Amino acid sequence: QVQLVESGGGLVQAGGSLRLSCAASGSIFSIDIMGWYRQAPGKEREVVALISRVPGTNYADSVKGRFTISRDNAKSTVYLQMTMLKVEDTAVYYCAAPQDGYWGQGTQVTVSS
Repeated sequence: QVQLVESGGGLVQAGGSLRLSCAASGSIFSIDIMGWYRQAPGKEREVVALISRVPGTNYADSVKGRFTISRDNAKSTVYLQMTMLKVEDTAVYYCAAPQDGYWGQGTQVTVSS
């Protein structure tokens, strides 16, 4: 069983940056897909970015060119660097190993205009 704990959320002005971290209680070396998801008020949870063990990455169209996902297997940590933040990026951000069924509790990101 792997527990995921997100950190780094907060309040930022539009155009600003934040870096989210996801620390795993166990090794993520053998976990193929790690990802970040988000859920805005009144909306369904959506995928933001995925990273494979190889690694390869995939991004939602809405964040391409602004967000970067990375993973450090030695530290069992996954990151999401968010730049040029927009008001519409406001959501609770979740770290997950979706194929393995591991999810974090989420961290709030609020972008003000």
